[in-house]
This record gives sequence, C-alpha cells and structure tokens, in this order.
Amino acid sequence: MRRKLTLWARFCLVLALLPSQTASVAVMSVDLGSEWMKVAIVKPGVPMEIALNKESRRKTSVAVCLKENERLFGDGALGVSVKNPKFVYRHLQSLLGKKHDNPQVAVYQKRFPEHHLVTDASRGTVLFSNSEEMQYSPEELLGMVLNYSRGLAQDFAEQPIKDAVITVPAFFNQAERRAVLQAAQMAGVKVLQLINDNMAVALNYGVFRRKDINSTAQNIMFYDMGSGSTTATIVTYQTVKTKESGSQPQLQIRGLGFDRSLGGFEMELRLQDHLATLFNEQKKTKKDVRENHRAMAKLLKEAQRLKTVLSANAEYMAQVEGLLDDMDFKAKVTRVEFETLCADLFERVPGPVQEALSSAEMSLDEIEQVILVGGSTRVPKVQEVLLKAVGKEELGKNLNADEAAAMGAVYKAAALSKAFKVQPFLVIEATVFPIQVEFTREVEEDGSRSLKHKKRILFQRMTSYPMRKVITFNCYTDDFAFHINYGDLSFLGQEDLSVFGSLNLTTVQLSGVGSSFQKHTGAESKGIKAHFNMDESGMLLLDRVESVFETIVEEEESTLTKLGNTISSLFGGGSSEPNANVTEPVQVTLDSDEKEGAKSGEAKITEEAAKTEAEKKAKPQKKIKISENVAVELQVKDILNPNFEAIATSNKKLQDLTDRDLEKQEREKTLNSLEAFLFETQDKMYQEEYQAVVLEEEKEAIMAKLSQVSAWLDEDGYSASTKELQEKLQDLRKLCKAMFFRVEERRKWPGHLATLESTLNSSSFFLRSAKLEPEDDRIFTDVELKTLEKVINETTTWKNNTVAEQEKSSPTERPVLLSKEIESKWALLDREVNYLLNKAKFAKPKPKVNNSTTSESSSSKANSSKMEEKGAEVPQEEPPIKEPTGQNTDSPSQSQPTDKTASTGMSVIGSLP
Repeated sequence: MRRKLTLWARFCLVLALLPSQTASVAVMSVDLGSEWMKVAIVKPGVPMEIALNKESRRKTSVAVCLKENERLFGDGALGVSVKNPKFVYRHLQSLLGKKHDNPQVAVYQKRFPEHHLVTDASRGTVLFSNSEEMQYSPEELLGMVLNYSRGLAQDFAEQPIKDAVITVPAFFNQAERRAVLQAAQMAGVKVLQLINDNMAVALNYGVFRRKDINSTAQNIMFYDMGSGSTTATIVTYQTVKTKESGSQPQLQIRGLGFDRSLGGFEMELRLQDHLATLFNEQKKTKKDVRENHRAMAKLLKEAQRLKTVLSANAEYMAQVEGLLDDMDFKAKVTRVEFETLCADLFERVPGPVQEALSSAEMSLDEIEQVILVGGSTRVPKVQEVLLKAVGKEELGKNLNADEAAAMGAVYKAAALSKAFKVQPFLVIEATVFPIQVEFTREVEEDGSRSLKHKKRILFQRMTSYPMRKVITFNCYTDDFAFHINYGDLSFLGQEDLSVFGSLNLTTVQLSGVGSSFQKHTGAESKGIKAHFNMDESGMLLLDRVESVFETIVEEEESTLTKLGNTISSLFGGGSSEPNANVTEPVQVTLDSDEKEGAKSGEAKITEEAAKTEAEKKAKPQKKIKISENVAVELQVKDILNPNFEAIATSNKKLQDLTDRDLEKQEREKTLNSLEAFLFETQDKMYQEEYQAVVLEEEKEAIMAKLSQVSAWLDEDGYSASTKELQEKLQDLRKLCKAMFFRVEERRKWPGHLATLESTLNSSSFFLRSAKLEPEDDRIFTDVELKTLEKVINETTTWKNNTVAEQEKSSPTERPVLLSKEIESKWALLDREVNYLLNKAKFAKPKPKVNNSTTSESSSSKANSSKMEEKGAEVPQEEPPIKEPTGQNTDSPSQSQPTDKTASTGMSVIGSLP
C-alpha cells in the first residue's frame, strides 16, 4: 500500500473514480512517430504506465501488413516486409494531408518503389493501390494502426478505452492535423486533444520537476531528433499566480525550429544505399540489387541495425543471408564511413537550434540547458555537432528520450478526462505558422472606384493558443466573401515550402448580411464580426459570424421608482416631478456631419438643448446590442475533407477488416481449445483418478469419439469453419461432462470436509462458551442459542449420514456428497455465528452494584479530598476485573476490562476457517 501511495505522489496524480455505473474510466495516449509509436495508459491504481505490446515491447512499429486474408501490425508486419514488402505500409506520417503532386509523395515513392501510388479522384490525395479492390488512403491505414494501439491499451488496462490524446509534430499544418483526426475517427478513438510532441515532452519534464520550478523563469531547449524529422524547442518554466488555484507551475513554448526531413531514417537510407553498392561491387551476381524490392528491404533492415551498432562501436560486419539469387552478403562498415555518408545531414544539425532562437528572440546565453530527445540523438556525431553549436559544457540526457512524449501526453489525457483529478500544470502553446484573413472592398480614390485587397493578421507566428479572436468588417452592408490563408512563411526554407502544400486554407462566403441591414435600418451598425478559435489541438475553427447593431431604446420607469417619487413628495413636501435644476442624463448619438459641427462649437448648443422642458420629462434611455447570425458557407482550399459517402465507405472497409480479424482470432482460439481438449482428455483416460470413476463401456465410447474427432481434424478440421469446430468441441465436452464432474467432486471432498469439520468445532466451542457465561452477564437469548445449537446438530447429522451413504455408493455413479452442499452448510454456520458475534461486539456491559465496594469507594473519596486539601497527588485506583466463570485465569483475554463475552467471541472467531 505504501508503495502505491509513493507512486501516486511521484506522478502528481490523484485518481478520483467516477460513479459505479461507469463501465470504463481508463484513458490512453499515443505518441505517433513516423516509424514507432508508444502507447501509455492511466487507470485507477495505475497512475501512468507504458502499455506493452503482444511481444512485451514498449514500442511498436507504425506498420500494417495487408496480404490477402491476413492483416498484421508491428513486428508481425515488419517480418513480412523482408519477404513481401509491397504488402507492408509504413512511414505513413509523411503522406498525411498531401496531394498526389506534392514533392513529398515523389520522395516516398522513391524510398518505397514497391508501392503503387495513385490519385484519389475526389480529393486529389494519395491512394495505395495493389488492385482495384485493394486501395487504401494513408488515413485509412493510420486508422488501422490507431485501432491496433487502442487494442494494446485495452489489453494492458484490462478494460475498454475510447478516449485518447495523440501526439503530432509541432510543424503539422491544418491539413495534416485534420488527417490525423480523420484517421482516429475511423479507428473509433475519441480524441481528447492533439498535442504537439514537443509540448508533451516539455510537460513530462515539468511534471517530474515541479518542485524545481519557481517564480524565476528557466529557459530549457529540447532537441528532438527522431526517425523522420528534427525539432528544437525553447520552453520557459516558472510559477504564476492564478485566481482559481493560486500559484501554479507553467510552461510556455517560446521558440521553435525544425527540419522536416532530418532524422534517423534518412541516415538508414544512406547506409542501405552504401550496402547495395558494396554488394554490387562484389559481383556475386549479374543483377543490380537495387532493382529487387525484396533484397532492398533486407538491406534496409540491416542498415537499421547497422546504425544502432555503429553508435556504440567503431566498426561492424554487416551480413545478410541469401540476399539475392541465394547469394550471401558480408561487408565491414566503419563509423567513419557512416559519418562520411551522412556528412551533409550532420551539417544541418544546428539549423533548428538557430531557428528556435530566432523565433524566440533569445540568445544561447539565456538557455540554461539543452536536453536530448528522440532515438536518433544517440548517434555520436549528432551529439558532437550539437554540443559545439550550443556552446554548453554538456548536453542534458536526464530524460527518457523514447517515452517522454507518451508520458506527457497521457498526463494530459488524465487532466482532460472527467474520471481523474491531476495537479494543475499550466501550458501555453505557440502557433508555428501565421494565419491571416484576406478580403477585397471597393474604395473611391480621385473620383474613381476600384477594388482594394486587404490583409489582417489573425494569428502571428509564435502567438499563444488556445485563443479566441474576433475580426470586424466595418465597410460591408451586403453579402461578401473573405479568405483564410497562411501568412508570411518566408522563415521556411525552399524545400519546406515546396512540401508545405496550399497556402490558402478556406474561402468563407457570407449570406444574409444585406437582409440584416434591411431589418435594422434605424440602428447603428457595429460591423460584421467573425469569431475564430484556435483550439487546444492547434485547429483553427470559425465558430460563427454575426451582424451586430446598436440602437437606443426608452427605458420604462419601474413601479418601485414611481412609488419612491410619491413617498418623497409626501415626506419632503416637494413635487413628484424632477427638480428643474437637475439635468437628466441624455445620450445623444451624432452622425458624421453632427460630429464635425460639434468640433466647431455646436456641441454647446446640443448641451443647452438638453435643459429644455421637453427633455426634463423624457424617459431614461439606454443602448442595446442586436446580433443577427449570418449564414456561412466554407470552401476548403487546401485538402478537401472526405464526403459522407467516402467516410461511410472507409468505416465499412475498416470494420470489415476488423470483423475478419476477430473471426480469425475466434477460429484460432476454438481450434487451439479443441486440439488441447483432445490431447489432454486422451492423456487423462490413462490416469488412475479418471479410470477409477468410469465404466469400461463409457471409457470405450469416449476413446472412440476422441479418435474420430482427431482423425477429422487431421483431414478436414484445419479448413473447417469456426462453427464446425465449436460443435465438435461441445459434443466432446458433453460426452465427458459426467466423468469430469465425478473426478472434480472427489478432488474437492478432502478440503471441503476439513473446512466443514473445523467450522463445526469452532461453532460448538462458541456455543459452549456462551452457555457458560453467568446469567447476569449473558448477552444472547435462549432462542438464539437454541437456533445455533439446532443448526450445529442438523449439520453434524447431515455430514455423517451423507458421508456414510457416499462410502456405500460406486465411484462410477453420480456422487451423493456434493461440494456445493458442503459449502452451503458451512456458510449457514458462519452466518449464525457471525450474527451472534456482531451482537456481542456492540453490546454494552450491564452495570453492577457492590455494597462493600461502595463503602470502600466512599472512604477512598474522603481520603482523596483530604489529600487534595494538602496538595498531595491522588493515586488512581485500578478498575476491578472480574474473572469469567469457568475460564482459565491465565487467558490473556481476561486482562481486558471490556465485556468478557465479546472478548471470548472474538478469540473464537479467530479459529474459524
């Protein structure tokens, strides 16, 4: 228990369970990398833990294999990739939110030439096509992976899970984030939030170092190099005061730099190409190994191992058996060769650092520590170049480089879930790409009208979010359109810009603006207001658009005010009319001409007019706001969302695959159960305890049936349906049920009878003890004691008679003595004894009067009074303890000055089974 409480405090997580009717309270996180994913859970009793996969590993490959009637994930899919790579889909992250003509798609095709990528005619995005029937989008494949991750979490948590927080790269744009949400929807995962992976890492770091955070700002840089990309993030930690919770720790993203294509996978591809060159140079075959997809998949697997080994060793002997035409490959590769192959990649290592500093407007002197994150930071050359670039004495390695993001994300999941309560940790994200609103309006210059293009920045680069913003259009009185686009992206390199995708996000067409002005002709327009929201997932949403007006209305004088004026006149002798010397406040709205007049001195006239008799009698006035919702039509310009029909088709496609997998698992489970039953039962038929309870003809029938099913299984069983297998298994179990029952009952008799005997002895001892209590001290009534005595006698009689009858019956017959009946008998005894024990526990001892003791007490009190008068200390008298009749005076229970029957009862129950 102490260990659990320590873990509780350590993870800063207090679990508060939902009401009992809630089926599941666990939540999960998925750290979705380009090559690997880590899954973490939180459930009652398990604050935060990485969920192990079916191979008991803490990370799982983001890969799915779709081959005929087989679907595999993780290591199973990777195993197929070296034999049939065209059926294995991986590194899907780089294709999310991309049109088919995006340069990133061409890069993917070059890296994985075994795949056939075609254009989705309806959206312009990418489809993997093996045939007309087998076409899958990256979102569908990622949905399969997310559904698999959900299954891993559920198996580990041993309960259903639906809610999740999923990590995405901080540089994901709107289209890429939408693609992840679409994949999660297909997987049946409810996304509580998309969290940037750098924020998840920073949150994990802060949560475990809460005590080190104070009001002084600490700037930490996290350098994260994973398989597919590199990110440098500057985070500021400090405590801030809040109205709700007082002083709380906070982290804020201050700067960000990234390189989309700099990662460990590119290093592995360089090694793969190097190994291919070495094999071709050995001239073991006339074929070029690069033209064989299967051979190149084997070399990629060896290159991945090679990169890891060379991080700890100066050289390594790469080898692949049967690489091409049954020819083995073996070649030595040194770390120096590896670093030469990747020299241009290592030169790019400082780039994200400089970009992060620039966006944060900081210098390296302001950064207290640079902490490594991501598996590829283990490459020695990366650390060497980075250390030189940041100018620090050392790089921070005090963070779990592989699991920090998953643990930070699952902490966020617990915070967002209604099932848990966590200690507050404030987080402030930052937008990576600026977003602006663009529109055109007609203007008049030099007597001619023309259209002028306007831009308004909605979210600057590195603007904090979540945040809501409102933009007001003042010059429109009729329906119009405006555009939501990305802002200035000049800070991106040419390569990043080329793969970024469309710079135009959405065109917003408004209708109903003109009719709202016609409806409120007498009111003053306050503009057309568009309400935007950058939510916690970094998604930009247009909440609503409204046409706002302001008008002046007369305020009715309340009955209470009128009554107050009347009372004033009655007691003050004055009139109920307002005092002629007091000027009532009157709000005057000026049009543009009146405003100009006011500037030239006409304001005074307006003020004097307010003192006329008519104004004195005017009712109070107030301004009211009128809002009319404006109809909005959105035209997506980057990546079209799939329509309802496409969503339904994708969901059905994935559900069919899931149902097929479940059917396959159920069949395998039934087949295994049938095989195990055949093997175990055939073995049992030769065991002594089974031979003792079965007649010869029954044994022959069972053996014949076992042989028959075994022969069927060898011939037709392995192609049989699940239903056929289940029927065979049910028939066998039905045939053997009576035999198994007889054996099971005989196994239970010794233990059950011993328990019953022990319960009888304890109950009888309790009854004797209760009867020996003096009549004045008795707690139990005669009826209660007789009831217990009756149960004891009846149970004893039943046991003796039934055991005797069982001894006369044959072992091959149905048993007369049944374990369930034995259990019910001792349960009845326990119930009767416990009833009496509870009564004794709460019974109050009867008061006793002793004349001699009373006189002695009076004398003692008198002596005490005398001693108190002299200022002496009064000795405390020990309470008398009466020994119970018939009890051993050496019994420790007799030393307690409490009710003796209750004490005896507690000692008796201690011996009950």
